[in-house]
Amino acid sequence: MFVHETEVRVRYAETDQMGYVYYGNYLTYYEIGRVEAFRSLGLSYRELEERGIMMPVLEARSRYLKPARYDRLIRIRTSIKEMPGVRIRFHYDLYDEETLIHEGETELVFVNNNAGGRPCRIPEEMETALAPHFSDER
Repeated sequence: MFVHETEVRVRYAETDQMGYVYYGNYLTYYEIGRVEAFRSLGLSYRELEERGIMMPVLEARSRYLKPARYDRLIRIRTSIKEMPGVRIRFHYDLYDEETLIHEGETELVFVNNNAGGRPCRIPEEMETALAPHFSDER
């Protein structure tokens, strides 16, 4: 299993009148988690896109346990629990200090725009970077 953590401070513009993070902004936090997880592996969304590999979201799920609040430092724990093939599933746990406040999941598919937008297997460099995290499963 691959796990990465990053932090983000809740900005005023991300909150509603109650000072709670607006529900739609959690998807942005998911994206921050994904991008930083890839960066930690030496991978870049930009480089994949320049090669024609896109990763559209097929499904998103959110479970709101407690509100994230303005100016709080939120820890985003992003994990990949199974080795990707054509699809990749990310799991997200968001914490305010040590308190779990949110759980989420997204499923994305690898698409090759250079091949007419058809689904494709995980890019080789991503598979190579993730493989050590799943070596006990092979």
